[in-house]
Amino acid sequence: MALRSAAGRLASSSRRRLLSPPTSIHTAFLHSHATSFGTLLLLNPTLPPNSSSSSCPNSFLLVGSSGYKQVAEEDKSKLVGNVFSSVASSYDLMNDLMSVGLHRLWKDRLISKLNPFPGMKHLDVAGGTGDVAFRALERINSVSHRAMQGTLTDIEEETQIYVCDINPNMLNVGKKRASERGYKEGHCLSWIQGDAEALSFEDGSMDGYTIAFGIRNVTHIEKALSEAYRVLKRGGRFLCLELSHVDVPLFKEIYDVYSFSVIPAVGELVAGDRQSYQYLVESIRRFPNQEKFAQMIQEAGFERVEYENLVGGVVAIHSGLKL
Repeated sequence: MALRSAAGRLASSSRRRLLSPPTSIHTAFLHSHATSFGTLLLLNPTLPPNSSSSSCPNSFLLVGSSGYKQVAEEDKSKLVGNVFSSVASSYDLMNDLMSVGLHRLWKDRLISKLNPFPGMKHLDVAGGTGDVAFRALERINSVSHRAMQGTLTDIEEETQIYVCDINPNMLNVGKKRASERGYKEGHCLSWIQGDAEALSFEDGSMDGYTIAFGIRNVTHIEKALSEAYRVLKRGGRFLCLELSHVDVPLFKEIYDVYSFSVIPAVGELVAGDRQSYQYLVESIRRFPNQEKFAQMIQEAGFERVEYENLVGGVVAIHSGLKL
C-alpha cells in the first residue's frame, strides 16, 4: 500500500492527443535506433560532433562509457541478443532495484489502459519474462469470475495471449514463471520467438498489441510500428510503455545523477554487468521524446494517438487505435 501511495504522488497524468495531420519530422531523428540493456546504436545522420561517417555509410554507432565505436547494421541484432542473454536471469531483480518497484505499477497502468476482455487475441512484444501477459490474463480471469457462472466458458476458451520475444533466454524465464503460476503452455498463453520488425502473425489478427520497455531495442522503430499496425484488427489498440524524457527541470537533474551514477553501479553489483546498464542510460537519452515518438506512431497509420507521462516523464505510455 505504501508503494502504491508513493507512486500515486509521483505519477502525473499529462496527456497529449495529436489531432492534427502528421507533419514531417527530420528523418535523421525519426529513424535513429537506440537499444536498452546493452547497445546504443544510432544511424550515421546522428553522429556526434566532429565525427565522420564517410568510411562506413551503412554502419551504426555503439555508444558506451568508453566512447563511440562503429558497428555494422547487420550485427545489431546479435549484439542486442548477447546483452539480453547476459541479463535475463537478473532482469526482474534489476527492474525492481532501478525503479524502486515502480515498474510493477507502470505495467498495471498499461493493462488498465488496454482493458483486456475474455475472448480477446492479444500480442505482447518483447515481453519474454511474461510480466505484461500475466497481468492481462489475471485481468481477464477477474472479469470472468465476476460474470455469472457458465456464461463465459466458450469465450474464455477463445482467449489467447501471445508473448513474442526475439531472445530465447528471456522466453525461457517467462515459461518458467508461467509454469510456477500454473499456466499451461498453449492454453490461453503462447510463447513465440520472433522479431518485432517481421512478425509471423496474420494481418488483422489481434485485438491488442503491447510492448513494454522494448521499442528501443529494435533496429528500425518505424518497421516495428508498421508491423504493429498490420497485425491489429480494425478497432485494435496499440500501447507502448517506455522509458522517456523527464519534463520537470529540478527532477531532471536529480534523475540524471541517479541514472548515470547509481544504475550502472547497481548493474555491476547485482548483475555483474556495468557496461550493459551504462548503455541503458545512454539509450534513454537518444530515444525520441514523447511528442516525436507520438508523431512516429501517427505516421505508422494509427489514429487518436496520445501519451501519458508517469513520474514526470521517467516513463510514458503511448497509445493509438487502428481505425
